Amino acid sequence: MEGRNIKLTVAYDGTDFCGWQRQDGERTVQGVIEEALEKMHEKHITLTGSGRTDSGVHAAGQAANFYTEIDSIPANRFAPALNSLIPHDVRILDAVEVSGDFHARFSAKARTYRYQFICRHVLPHESRYNLRLNRFPNLELLNAYGRLLFGETDCSIFAGAGDTSKSKNRYVYKAYFYTENDRLIFEICANAFLRNMVRSVAGTFLHYEETSTPPEKLREIIATGDRAFAGPTLPPQGLFLWGVEY
Repeated sequence: MEGRNIKLTVAYDGTDFCGWQRQDGERTVQGVIEEALEKMHEKHITLTGSGRTDSGVHAAGQAANFYTEIDSIPANRFAPALNSLIPHDVRILDAVEVSGDFHARFSAKARTYRYQFICRHVLPHESRYNLRLNRFPNLELLNAYGRLLFGETDCSIFAGAGDTSKSKNRYVYKAYFYTENDRLIFEICANAFLRNMVRSVAGTFLHYEETSTPPEKLREIIATGDRAFAGPTLPPQGLFLWGVEY
């Protein structure tokens, strides 16, 4: 690729977007940033993200990169320049110049997602960013489930319809639940994720926790790879792409 390679750290409220990936006729995060880049460069500039997020999913630390032939702007000034051109529900948190071979998706070593739950009535201003649970679950049991995924795991049971990954194996570094003020948080970090995987993992764990299924039994269920045994795929509210490691 010609020109400087600029890496962006991006945050967004995913509520009013049809996900990250550019789609004709739809409002997407990639699309609105590329529109701003086109205004700056007076030609189309392709933005590459670390991965797709679904409709309604938020990000606190999405990563992306693009190539530019503009030499007159210091790398860190791309952040305020782009922020002046994009809508309020997307912010460029940081912009740095990286090596020419850096690729936001293929260079990533790990991605962390965070799901936020509230175990009470959700106030109107909280509803975009938290998913309501009608009970407080058993954290000890949920974290026993999370440990089942540590290491390289066949995650076929968690793959959403239409997932085209050749391999369904993923390396999971952590998957655990904890409380933060009045919220229940689920955090999961892996080298990569299947389509809808985080929403399915969280839904499956909560589904089997409600019936007090022993971890050993859930291990057997996961090993079948049969999507029919997965719990519900949870809604996107409350789910954030929290960060990407390189």
